[in-house]
Amino acid sequence: MGPQSTPDLSTPASPLSLSTIAVVGLGTMGTGIAEVLTRAGREVIGIDTDETAARQAVATLEAATARAVARERVTERERQDILARFRTFTDLQAAADADLVIEVVPEDYELKRQVFAGLDAVVRADTILATGTNALSVTRLAADSQRPERVLGVHFFNPAPAMKLVEVVSSVLTAPTAVAAVTELARDLGKDPIAVGDRPGFVADGLLFGYLNQAAAMYEARYATREDIDAAMRLGCGLPMGPLALLDLIGVDTARTVLEAMYAESQDRLHAPAPILGQLAEAGLTGRKAGRGFYTYDAPGSSTAVPDAESPAAADELAAGRTVSSVGVAGSGTMASGIAEVFAKAGFKVVLAARSLEKAEKAKARIAKSLGRSVDKGRLSAEARDTALASITPAGALDAFADVDLAVEAVAEDLAVKQELFHTLDKVCKPGAILATTTSSLPVVACARATSRPEDVIGMHFFNPAPAMKLVEVVRTVLTADEVHATVRAVCAKVRKHPVDCGDRAGFIVNALLFPYLNNAIKMVEEHYATLDDIDAAMKLGGGYPMGPFELLDVVGLDVSLAIEKVLHAEFRDPGLAPAPLLEHLVAAGCLGRKTGRGFREYARR
Repeated sequence: MGPQSTPDLSTPASPLSLSTIAVVGLGTMGTGIAEVLTRAGREVIGIDTDETAARQAVATLEAATARAVARERVTERERQDILARFRTFTDLQAAADADLVIEVVPEDYELKRQVFAGLDAVVRADTILATGTNALSVTRLAADSQRPERVLGVHFFNPAPAMKLVEVVSSVLTAPTAVAAVTELARDLGKDPIAVGDRPGFVADGLLFGYLNQAAAMYEARYATREDIDAAMRLGCGLPMGPLALLDLIGVDTARTVLEAMYAESQDRLHAPAPILGQLAEAGLTGRKAGRGFYTYDAPGSSTAVPDAESPAAADELAAGRTVSSVGVAGSGTMASGIAEVFAKAGFKVVLAARSLEKAEKAKARIAKSLGRSVDKGRLSAEARDTALASITPAGALDAFADVDLAVEAVAEDLAVKQELFHTLDKVCKPGAILATTTSSLPVVACARATSRPEDVIGMHFFNPAPAMKLVEVVRTVLTADEVHATVRAVCAKVRKHPVDCGDRAGFIVNALLFPYLNNAIKMVEEHYATLDDIDAAMKLGGGYPMGPFELLDVVGLDVSLAIEKVLHAEFRDPGLAPAPLLEHLVAAGCLGRKTGRGFREYARR
């Protein structure tokens, strides 16, 4: 028998009023949410039509609380109280006395609509109904419900017990008091709620899935291997997982569903699911849960990837390399001095050349300070510092590169400047010397064509700060010799960097995936969908990013970011890559980020 009275939503609800909560759907997410709620003192009614899933949910909670006792986070008495607060059922009728129902059944609109229709028939008039969807329309579910004002979205992140972010999603029909009650509940659970409107993906997934889609397309195009794509984003951006491994964890089929919903609304080609996602999903290769997706796992549900036909061989070099014992570094800025430090610490003889001897000596002094900090922190011995410094010879002209085996330029990101420099290197460097550019956005082949030996030219894209960052993108042109490529990979290993291979196209791996994500974050602000603070919080708490997109943009520099965006847009000609107008306006106003004291945020002047 359905409720007959109209709920009174005129006064704010207290989180204490949401004392009995039903969770419909006891998969991984539903079970995790149930654990969070029971640990916070709520009575939880777990509902799943599959008795096996219900039993597994109980077993999972028993195991999790047993671990908590073993780690002395709860007592055995507290554990028993937690377990007593969790009861499971197979019928929606069990939700009759719930103050809040959270639905987390599979991402299928008709299935969710049926769940909401069933709940309408059994819950009280004042019960709040929440969907855990991250892709489907909360507004549509609300409109199809008997009381749309009490329907909202509450999007936890997996694993729910560990992840702090909760997106509280309101439609145009949702009563503010319902939003307030669920927001206060989230805080009471120890979570960090952010309020968002109803659009596919909300904030965190709205930004995350576009990035994941681009990574899948990059792999599908065979631009880079799955291992190199994942390593590049982990080591270059500090992410906890690479995008293809994350797609396997989320579920390839789930990702495709989210992207289809996003594309249906945005019509942005960056959201159109990469064909490989559909191919894998239709083949049943949905990721970890199936035992195979982009990677192969030792069993369905396992997190342990095992070698397969695509795994790189142990010794995968294509040719014998050249001998490199001396390195020339051109430039005097932070990147040049960082690269020189890396080579010096690894035992190479280094010639550090700048436009004047004075600039080169200042760059060496910067290296001395950096090495001194490493000694102070116990990361380097005083003897190793002195040896490294002694191996660096400052010079005021590129003529000093006459005998180096590898020349690495780290000058201004200006193609004409780099081409002139490579023309000079071609004349002064000995035959067989490798010539490398650290460009992050310009075509390496354009530098190579400025020489008479394009087969000896390659990209070595270090990341800033070079002494700390482990990644080097090794960029081959169509003219680069195999032995040059093999030599540079070996050199990367000797300086304790992780090389990833990629072709000569705009953005390489990291920037080609990173900057469209940053651009989309700016568009969210332009559209007044979310605030800077909420977006940064969402990506740090929900995506595990070390910095939010606006924090990162201000650190990188808005002028640098805009230049990279323009290069990506010019090369790929995708309208979705066009730089956000807000970014262009800020750069035009001289608001370039931390270096000018103002970017997306204001900073104290030093």
